[in-house]
Amino acid sequence: MIDAAVTSGAPFVIAGITDPDDTTYLHASGGDATAGTVIALYSGTKAFTATAALQCVEDGLIDLDAPARAYLPEIGELQVLTDLGEDGLVRTRPPVREITPRMLLLHTSGLAYDMFDKRYAILARERMRRPSATPLHDSLMTPLLHDPGERWTYGTSMDWMGLLIAAVRGKRLEDVFAERIYAPCGMTSTSFDVTPSMRARLATVHRRMRDGSIAPTSITPPDSPELDMGGQGLFTTVPDLLALLRVWLGDGSAPGGRVLKPETVHWAVQGAPEVTVTPLPSAIPALTREADFFPGERTSWAYSFLRNEDDVPGRRRAGSLTWAGLANVFYWIDRASGLAAVWATQLLPFFDPVASEGVESFERAVYGS
Repeated sequence: MIDAAVTSGAPFVIAGITDPDDTTYLHASGGDATAGTVIALYSGTKAFTATAALQCVEDGLIDLDAPARAYLPEIGELQVLTDLGEDGLVRTRPPVREITPRMLLLHTSGLAYDMFDKRYAILARERMRRPSATPLHDSLMTPLLHDPGERWTYGTSMDWMGLLIAAVRGKRLEDVFAERIYAPCGMTSTSFDVTPSMRARLATVHRRMRDGSIAPTSITPPDSPELDMGGQGLFTTVPDLLALLRVWLGDGSAPGGRVLKPETVHWAVQGAPEVTVTPLPSAIPALTREADFFPGERTSWAYSFLRNEDDVPGRRRAGSLTWAGLANVFYWIDRASGLAAVWATQLLPFFDPVASEGVESFERAVYGS
């Protein structure tokens, strides 16, 4: 029953389910995909960065309500956008309050993504006209769309959090993850770098064309990135991702040692009910469709996941955590039911209707069984 639900109109699907102790289901369908196929995680990376950030809080390295510029002075340079011309001319003003690490985790910093905001899309086009040796760094130096703490706006907050973690730990974010997440969780194929072993198993990102057909893209990641982007830069496998979800499904433990304290997990999954999560509009249709995970349902933002406040009939329970990656990689963590799951492909644009239907069918099959 579940195997049938995994099949979809995507180039391939790899799906897995875990309980608090181990993977209970793993299946690959389509193309030459296997459980060991390496995928670009995109925004699924944020779950790793949130975990590492909370480790810093536990170790006394980050105060969630201190100015973020105290740890990373560069973030203090960001200004609030007041006007943007079609020619990319930017007018800004100083923010009325400081960005804090808590705002980065809750996506209330004012930072956005170009694919979800037309103003950011204009700025991105202007950057592309000026070749740079540091395009990833340049993409982070964007104006805020509103004053910090004012409302939820999805964007590059977790990329900045990744830089902040690297600064307080005094080492590359990849090395922080390797020591504090990959090793205790037993991950063998997760990295910001694409090692030779991982590249041999790396899936091609595909794109759905206007006529509904699917074609491969020419996206080819470098062996090592310019920056370890904490909001979008990881490559992984479904089994490795399930290993991280087990940390959050349980009390923060992993086979190789504790990743988070139980009290940290119990606090973080409650989130911030006062933060209103809004649908994500599409400013770049080639990258994303409009995305609304639970239309008409009550949601909030936890540290750092979308949380549904009510049971979803036939599906996940209230208090479940979820998010996704750009190439239609979806996961959820249902602590009330004692399970977490991943449905992953490599297909643009995000929230592709066929992929969305595939995820829902898979979820209904999981709970139906």
